[in-house]
Amino acid sequence: MRIEQEFVVARSPDVVWDLFQDVPSVAQCLPGAELLGQSDDGTYDGKLTVKLGPMSAAFEGKATVTPEPEARKATIEGKGVDKRGGSRGQVKVVYVITPEDVGSGKEAGSKVSIEADVTLSGPAAQFGRTGLINEMSKRLIVEFASCLEAKLKAGTSEEAAEIKSSEVRGLSLFFASLWASIKKLFKSRD
Repeated sequence: MRIEQEFVVARSPDVVWDLFQDVPSVAQCLPGAELLGQSDDGTYDGKLTVKLGPMSAAFEGKATVTPEPEARKATIEGKGVDKRGGSRGQVKVVYVITPEDVGSGKEAGSKVSIEADVTLSGPAAQFGRTGLINEMSKRLIVEFASCLEAKLKAGTSEEAAEIKSSEVRGLSLFFASLWASIKKLFKSRD
């Protein structure tokens, strides 16, 4: 399934790009993500925990990040396995950071565009319905952007290191996303 999201951060593209190169800091802003280590070849070991109502999955796996600094663009490729539930996941994410005016004073800001191709198999695939996953990803992106903004506003690197995404409450996220999908369905029929 394909997911496309964008968000704007009130910081210059160079500042946002620099933060995105600090993978441990960015991982702290991804709800449910935990960075477990980095190999000598630049591969990151991690865990992504997803809880949706009665179903939960903890995908453990590896990811590689391939940056293109001139274009302020990077590709992240990862795959993982939920050993307990038997689900598998694979993802390819491309993000691009471009200049964006924010506020009435034409302040420097950045637009972060994200395109992800996600493949799920096993029990987790039942949640792969594009509409619901897209709604949930929108809500998670809002949390991610808020955390990044807070890290960028922190006065010191120590303060920034303490800022992490809040825990995602799976059931409330699921129902909020389901409700948004239902409302969108009815609006399209008007």
